[in-house]
Amino acid sequence: MRFLNVSRRPSLLAQITLLITVVILVSTVLVCILFSAMIDEIVEKYVGKQAMTVAKLASEDKTIVKAFRNKNPSEHIQPIAEKIRKTTGADYVTIANDKGIRYSHPNSSYIGKHTKTSNEASLKEHQSIIYKGKGISGFAIKAKTPIWDSQGNVIGVSSVGFLVSNIEKQINDYRIKIIKLSCIPFLIGAFGAFFIARRVKKLILGLEPEEISFLFKEKEATLESIQDATITVNVEKYVTSMNRRARELFGYLQIGGEIKNARLGQLIDQVIEKQRVYSNQSLVLDSQQYILDLSPIIRKKEVQGIVLTIRTLSQIEELTEEISKIKMFSDNLRAQNHEFLNKLNVIYGLLKLKKYEHVMQMISSEVKERQDIISFLMSSVKDPLIAACLLGKINRSKELDVTLEIDQDSNLTSTLDIEDAKNVVSILGNLIDNALEAVREHKGNVLVSFTDVGNDLIFEVEDNGPGISKEVENMIFIDGYTTKKGENHGIGLTIVKRSVELLKGELYISKSMLQGARFTLVIPKLLNNEKEESI
Repeated sequence: MRFLNVSRRPSLLAQITLLITVVILVSTVLVCILFSAMIDEIVEKYVGKQAMTVAKLASEDKTIVKAFRNKNPSEHIQPIAEKIRKTTGADYVTIANDKGIRYSHPNSSYIGKHTKTSNEASLKEHQSIIYKGKGISGFAIKAKTPIWDSQGNVIGVSSVGFLVSNIEKQINDYRIKIIKLSCIPFLIGAFGAFFIARRVKKLILGLEPEEISFLFKEKEATLESIQDATITVNVEKYVTSMNRRARELFGYLQIGGEIKNARLGQLIDQVIEKQRVYSNQSLVLDSQQYILDLSPIIRKKEVQGIVLTIRTLSQIEELTEEISKIKMFSDNLRAQNHEFLNKLNVIYGLLKLKKYEHVMQMISSEVKERQDIISFLMSSVKDPLIAACLLGKINRSKELDVTLEIDQDSNLTSTLDIEDAKNVVSILGNLIDNALEAVREHKGNVLVSFTDVGNDLIFEVEDNGPGISKEVENMIFIDGYTTKKGENHGIGLTIVKRSVELLKGELYISKSMLQGARFTLVIPKLLNNEKEESI
């Protein structure tokens, strides 16, 4: 799958391979040129020294020196000079007298004639010289040295030369060998470039640079659009990225900053060790409570980083309240539907049996019971949200076949603002649900009472269930703790605790007169006045 149209350009694999190959080729060519130049210089110096050695060898030959006194010197000198030339590989070995007349030469037709190049440096200045020049045989590297007799007089000159054409042939042989050898690293480098480029391509998941850039921008935009605070950290606990929401909540934290919170550090260590996701973890930062999810970034079976998703508790509570409202409404409808279906079946049976008087009695009883409940709630509970909550729980209890009673002496004439009422409904709803679940198996009883006499609002929810032991009392408000089977349990009492704190109230646990558990909620009436004054 391609995210962008990048077919107009060579692929990254081709670009990397071509680049590395060109670099290796240029390097190989430069090395060959350098070695070629070095060989030229080395060979010329070596050949010059060799020519001088041969020239001195000839000039110091006693037979050649004695032959200068003979009537026909070349007759004795030519064979010796040719033997030296063939033995040493020189192109020519020329012996000339102090007048420049040759006594030896590879081409015998030149014997007896003057040398073409000057001999003054050796004959007059008595110097041994090496130079490159043109002679009758062509361009050559030459060496000339004077020949001395037994009295110490210069009687001639010894000249040895190696033709440049032959030297270049030898140098070209060396160059060919260098080129052949340089092909080996070039081929290795070319194949290596291909495999390296293919590995790079594999490491970046076969994507082209434009696609990587697009994916990075896409990821950045995605992170910024997430409403939860999202932070990624590496295994050393340093922040590697943050989205907009995270920057809003934790402005003091910067990319590259270290995570110093001890609780968060422990959670990160657990994720690295266990290599698993941790969800709905409670975390306190800057005196604020948050809910945290941690997900490991795993590569090659090792954790390379951790993604932190952080939500404020208020977000969770708002969501929970919305869900609670929907659940309460759904439970109410389901309970009423279940209850009325059962009663309609009974009425239908009585009509079939023509027991009309019983039908009338049942309908009257049902209408009276429902009217009594509604009338009691309307007269005793002024707050509509709390009244609706209690009515819904009564219908729910009938569905569960559990008796839910409201103490007839209960009275609540105080009204709360909408936010406080939502918190009270959240507390009552969770406490009553827990009580109904506790007595459900043996069709027990749940009793709810409330009053606003004095300076406090007091609610009590008690049941005849198994109760709560002292050991468990300190644990039931911990996030995730539950005695129920299945998932999605263990958060209700955590929300209750948080709502009680927001209301600045108190929640007490004791043993009920019904022999089960009793929860007593105390909320100060002055809460509304305090809010108005703070505003």
